[in-house]
Amino acid sequence: MKNKPLISIITITYNAADSITPTMESVAMQTFRDFEHIIVDGASEDPTIPIARKIGGKELRILSEPDKGLYDAMNKGLRMAGGKYLLFLNAGDAFHAPDVLEKYADAAVNDPDIIYADTVIVDAQRNFIAPRHLSAPEILSFNSFQKGMLVCHQAFMVKHSLAPEYNTDYRFSADFDWCVRCLRKSKPGKCVNLHMVAIDYLSDGLTDKNKIASLKERFNIMRKHYGLVNTVTNHFSFISRALKRRMQ
Repeated sequence: MKNKPLISIITITYNAADSITPTMESVAMQTFRDFEHIIVDGASEDPTIPIARKIGGKELRILSEPDKGLYDAMNKGLRMAGGKYLLFLNAGDAFHAPDVLEKYADAAVNDPDIIYADTVIVDAQRNFIAPRHLSAPEILSFNSFQKGMLVCHQAFMVKHSLAPEYNTDYRFSADFDWCVRCLRKSKPGKCVNLHMVAIDYLSDGLTDKNKIASLKERFNIMRKHYGLVNTVTNHFSFISRALKRRMQ
């Protein structure tokens, strides 16, 4: 690729005709244009690809073929990407406003390792449900994710040179593991908080539909990176936090 873009947006799809339009429209509306948009599709049998082609611009690249699951597809997108930074925006999720990429790009001028922001949850009709229950911390580091996934994967833009491939041994929480490994490789003070909502997250994802299995995987990932004692101790606070949310 002769002219490498600043940002590679990677979208994973499979039979996503009912959810791809808001994603594509939010990309099309971005005021910042130095990006490529890669769609990795698992050989959809519905009109996902025609819809994407109709809305997408010259920045769009599509690979449609069978895959071994979500994280295998993400690895394909990562390998295809030519941008300095990577941002995963899956079908159904959308940029919160037309200037979101511009804000990321402005922050990228100082060459940080990771740029991150907040997320809100929406339903299939794009109605606001709630802010995400965890907010992006002022200072983000490797140890931050001991307290849970404080930054949503879709709002977490990482320098391509730091990004490992996803561990496909995990079925539901490889994104959590990936973010932790990216943070492990980042330098102190090189993670930038945009102090804004960047992403509308569709509350209908793979993790939402497999909550218990996802939480088990996440526990094992935390134990691997942070040790058993820290993980068990932190889970007491997670339970307390969850009970407070339920009461509210």
